[in-house]
Amino acid sequence: MAAQNNAPLPDGLEIGGYRIVKKIASGGFSIVYLAYDADGNAVAIKEYLPSALALRQPGELAPSISRPNLPVFRIGLKCFFEEGRALARIVHPNVVRVLNFFRANDTVYMVMAYESGHALQEVVARHAAKGSRAGEAFIRQVFNGVCAGLREVHANKLLHLDLKPANIYLRTDGTPILLDFGAARQTIETDSPALAPMYTPGFAAPELYAKGAALGPWTDIYSIGAALYASMTGAAPQPADGRKTQDTMDAQFAKLEAARAWSPELVAMVKACLAMDPLARPQSVFAVQKVLQRGKREKGALGAAVQDDAVPAATGWRGLVGRLGAFGKKA
Repeated sequence: MAAQNNAPLPDGLEIGGYRIVKKIASGGFSIVYLAYDADGNAVAIKEYLPSALALRQPGELAPSISRPNLPVFRIGLKCFFEEGRALARIVHPNVVRVLNFFRANDTVYMVMAYESGHALQEVVARHAAKGSRAGEAFIRQVFNGVCAGLREVHANKLLHLDLKPANIYLRTDGTPILLDFGAARQTIETDSPALAPMYTPGFAAPELYAKGAALGPWTDIYSIGAALYASMTGAAPQPADGRKTQDTMDAQFAKLEAARAWSPELVAMVKACLAMDPLARPQSVFAVQKVLQRGKREKGALGAAVQDDAVPAATGWRGLVGRLGAFGKKA
């Protein structure tokens, strides 16, 4: 199914007690706006508008959905709403803060705290354009924060499922925030085989390509490895579906090791995260975080020690995806 180009809401529109200032991001699943609340505080509003299912023309507010697409659109709408409600329970400095969510224009809107800064992807692209690379100390610091936020997400029995440098936002002080969770997208694709997956090539774990495969923290851990690899090299790793037929990643890691631009410990950890077999990856985000912190500790920059957390049983880790999938099937 071909994606459609959807018109954003007009600047200045009042909706749900907020005033739209401008569109700041868009993708195949949603549009994000900068807006102000009634007190003049800046917020980011994410609008559920999957381009493969709905079309909105300029000047319109509500999208047009064909009759065949309507059931799947409604499943996704419920999942998006439920995802927002689940994320609203998480208060952590490294996870986007969901403040509110509401229905309007035949769709759903998620209101998030607005932060000044830029995506990690911009830092990676800037270094790539200059032929340079981000330093290891910077990468360890950023991904230590990413892991801290992801541990909180997993502790709430949620999964991110779309972790990549574009969804890691850096505040002006350099601390990272996890954005744009992909559980609702995964649920839509599970319930509608006709839809093409919206995975970002290189960052999606191999189990995301297999319908009905078990998903869990190991799935996000693969994406952590992919995001680390991209931050180190300036390019995404080989897509997982291609690796099943001809895997070139061993050769790429051999080049990384030979270049000696990164510590052997960091390279080995990234390689482990990118294992095709989920059981060969680190079995918790904390295990990844310990390696990242070890480099900081050697430099004398580590703060208080992080307490280990229990690794949940694999059978309990369908997480938000499982709950929303069941929820959607009852609709």
